[in-house]
Amino acid sequence: MLKTYMAPFQFNRMKVTVPRRLYLKRLESGRDRTDLVKIITGMRRCGKTVLMEQFIELLKGTGVPEGSIVHINLESEESAHIHGYLDLLAEIRRRADTNGRIYLFLDEIQMVDGWEKAINAIQADMDADIYITGSNAYMLSSDLSTLISGRYVELRMLPLSFAEFLELHPGNEEMRFRQYIRSGSMPASDPDGDEAFERDHLKGLFNTVLVKDVMERIKIHSNANVTDICRFLYSNIGNITSCNNIARSENISNRDVRACLDALQDAFLFYKCERYDIRGKRLMDSLEKYYVSDTGIRNAVLGISSREDDSRQIENIVYLELIRRGYEVCVGKYGDTEVDFTARKGDSIEYYQVTMTMLPEDTYEREVRSLRRIQDNWPKTVLSMDRFLTGIPDGIVHRNIIDWLLDRP
Repeated sequence: MLKTYMAPFQFNRMKVTVPRRLYLKRLESGRDRTDLVKIITGMRRCGKTVLMEQFIELLKGTGVPEGSIVHINLESEESAHIHGYLDLLAEIRRRADTNGRIYLFLDEIQMVDGWEKAINAIQADMDADIYITGSNAYMLSSDLSTLISGRYVELRMLPLSFAEFLELHPGNEEMRFRQYIRSGSMPASDPDGDEAFERDHLKGLFNTVLVKDVMERIKIHSNANVTDICRFLYSNIGNITSCNNIARSENISNRDVRACLDALQDAFLFYKCERYDIRGKRLMDSLEKYYVSDTGIRNAVLGISSREDDSRQIENIVYLELIRRGYEVCVGKYGDTEVDFTARKGDSIEYYQVTMTMLPEDTYEREVRSLRRIQDNWPKTVLSMDRFLTGIPDGIVHRNIIDWLLDRP
């Protein structure tokens, strides 16, 4: 079994990062399953390459010889000669020690045309434990992906959790949480850096994702339309919306909006949260919500200050944390009231309301009323920045958001 080191890793880039324990554990559970390709997907710069490096270091620590590890970063200059799958196959065979098992790591695999054919051939011809990363979920829905259908496991990676962020940037928890909201969760962001520089850095990342992972896939009349749709979604996180609403607001055709929404989700810029009828126990067909992969990118694109609409951004952070913890998350609807999140894992359900503070009486009544109406025995939790609250009705639990994010009582 691999050990998960507790100290931060340091790599040749002279950058210190935090061990991504959750994802390392998942990779560990699939180690030496040569029948399954481990595919790590997630937004650009969320930490996929570093995760690979961390896992490689852990393999070496268990005695895997360096010569049995092949790591190819397909975005690097060293890989500029690799265009199609035949080039990739030739490079892998050149580097691999064919006398025993190899551990093959291929970074940003979507850069190679027909990459699935290379993976299929390696699985057939070599004793290889294969790990690949990609920045676009669309690559798994392409026609070629049928070649490895049923023989891969996808691990969807998110940017830093607040616990990871705090480990990387120790300090006062409440101050750091404010920074986490403002500057976001991308590993390369510096919450203590120059604010203008960091904002430009995040805007540059946003533009890179649009160009490389969205615009190259869809055909829309104007690049400005895609940016307008993004700005609409960024401005309306946590609000009920629909394709029709966006089309009317931005004067763009429904067809273009649908294509853009699909591409933005595949590029992991946005996550769609469907509505769930709690009483009828069914998913609803329309009027979903959208949440963002990183509040820092959102704030940089919109140009808003650190304390604007904190409540909705906190709701966004809770949504991502529930996803990170392995829940299937929906917006709950019960009659004419709404529960922020219904979180399902296996046969269990949990209900969550999220608010900045419960102290105003009207806020307290609104948040509690929705949970009180649900007539079942599943856990019901209100999350807020408040530390101490009294008078919470039986069957409903209040948790401080920071305590909950750090998974402590």
